[in-house]
Amino acid sequence: MAFTRKDFLRTSALVSLTGAAFSISGCEAETDIHSQQAIPNKIKPKALKKGDTLGLVAPASPIYQSSVFDEMLENLKALGFELKLGKYVRSQRGYLAGTDEQRAQDLMNMFEDPEVDGIMCIRGGWGCNRILPLLDYEVIRNNPKVFCGFSDITSLHMAIYQHSDLITFHGPVGKSDWNELTTNAFKQITWNGETPIFTVPDELDETFTVTNGKAEGKMLGGNLSVLVSMIGSDYLPSFEDSILFLEDIGESVYRIDRMLTQLKLAGILDQLNGFVFGKCTDCEAGPNSLSLKQVFDDHIKPLNIPSFYGAMISHEENNITIPMGMKAMIDSGKKTIQMLESGVS
Repeated sequence: MAFTRKDFLRTSALVSLTGAAFSISGCEAETDIHSQQAIPNKIKPKALKKGDTLGLVAPASPIYQSSVFDEMLENLKALGFELKLGKYVRSQRGYLAGTDEQRAQDLMNMFEDPEVDGIMCIRGGWGCNRILPLLDYEVIRNNPKVFCGFSDITSLHMAIYQHSDLITFHGPVGKSDWNELTTNAFKQITWNGETPIFTVPDELDETFTVTNGKAEGKMLGGNLSVLVSMIGSDYLPSFEDSILFLEDIGESVYRIDRMLTQLKLAGILDQLNGFVFGKCTDCEAGPNSLSLKQVFDDHIKPLNIPSFYGAMISHEENNITIPMGMKAMIDSGKKTIQMLESGVS
């Protein structure tokens, strides 16, 4: 295997440590440091089943049209769920679904409610970053439940994983298109606790390989623009030995370039074992622009880690469900993601 930038950084750090303060006991000291920083065992929520009660919350933006809200309720009932609506789930305050305190209270109430078996966000939008300081992460830790959503919900996935050790699920929101692919993937992961191999259907194949190969690591990621907005806070977990998966919508290619640069400058890209970009919906190159592939070649290819574009992770109709922090293997040549651990108990 080629010597990667990640290998170089690790070796450089070890050389620096041994040269600065250690002799023959240097390796033991490094082991002690890592053992003190060991990540605790993550908590898997109980698997969902038909007849369970699903709590619906709007931690970010609201659903503005009552007809869309009602259609969502019918779709979720058709999946076999009983539904419990958050007190403020229909609230509207501009582009937010109520005040920060109301949205945080709804989420905490669902975790504490013994009648609620799982929690689903009705949509993304914007606002989750604003409520992170208002959540009680110890309460969430002590009341583990399936928690699902994507887009702006990335903030909550990251913060809950970091501070509550709970496995959450990057997957559909309530108003998603519950088509066959999306529904089957959701049930495989959150109902059955399976470890499927996710492929890209031929008719939806818009993939390309950045760097060929296979990699294993814990799956971490979500919406790119939301993720970079959290850099510098204590709500992001370590990305060491992870497979970073990303997606975005409505961002010009130069903005994708800018955000990947931010991940690079923050040292996150150098921690990765692998990289997957789902889809960048409506991400126009425009005149005098690099292509999206060129941007990946500039930022991801030099990492020399397996990486590809086009997985079923996006703001489009067909989406898989990813248990955040669970180990997976990607094959960038075949454009597959294989879960290696179940995300539910």
